[in-house]
Amino acid sequence: MPYKEPKIEKIYYTISEVAKMFNLNTSNIRFWEKEFDILKPKKNAKGNRLFTKEDVDNLHIIYYLVKEKGMTLSGAKLKLKENKDNTIKNIEIVRKLQAIKEELMEFNNLL
Repeated sequence: MPYKEPKIEKIYYTISEVAKMFNLNTSNIRFWEKEFDILKPKKNAKGNRLFTKEDVDNLHIIYYLVKEKGMTLSGAKLKLKENKDNTIKNIEIVRKLQAIKEELMEFNNLL
């Protein structure tokens, strides 16, 4: 069995790394941090924001609601307040369906 290198995840991500993940400006990330209580990055002695995996996951939820679903910020806040768990489940379903779609497209290209 071939050796498979384990995927290494960082403990903290800088704001520029997070912005790059979502193709957003750092100012957009800072604005969302002020608007959404679920975003609470740590700050070092210099005041630089350090995002954990949980922060990135929460940012993905916000991104999904605002950018992909087209909700307003107040609508996204309300959705997270009322039914965060259901929103997370919906995002997971969409991710899985996208992965299946990609696999099917790769399989179709092999034919």
